[in-house]
Amino acid sequence: MLRLGIAVVVLVGVAATPGGPAGAAVRVADMVWDGLAECESGGDWQADTGNGYYGGLQIWPPTWEVAGGLHFADRPDHASRREQTTVGEEILRRQGWEAWPDCARELGLIGGAPAPGGGPGS
Repeated sequence: MLRLGIAVVVLVGVAATPGGPAGAAVRVADMVWDGLAECESGGDWQADTGNGYYGGLQIWPPTWEVAGGLHFADRPDHASRREQTTVGEEILRRQGWEAWPDCARELGLIGGAPAPGGGPGS
């Protein structure tokens, strides 16, 4: 199991704290976004599975809009990987990793270590 941890999050110009202060620029390593996308959508950045969430990070359209995604495309699955991660960084700044609760927990980004073997609680 891939464990990414929060150490890969860098808040530019401020101390790295969960959630970070409002207005802090968030930069996340590509491997974290790739791991999150692998968990959320099987790594398919153009995913449209019919569940109401789109793109590699499975973003809900109203969240995409609020986080500035309409500057790039009408929906996440119509945007490039880089555009999706740019919007993902804004979502992260606003909501923290809880925006992707199951996968963030599975990847060790929230809630401590994943359960051994990926069992309950992972």
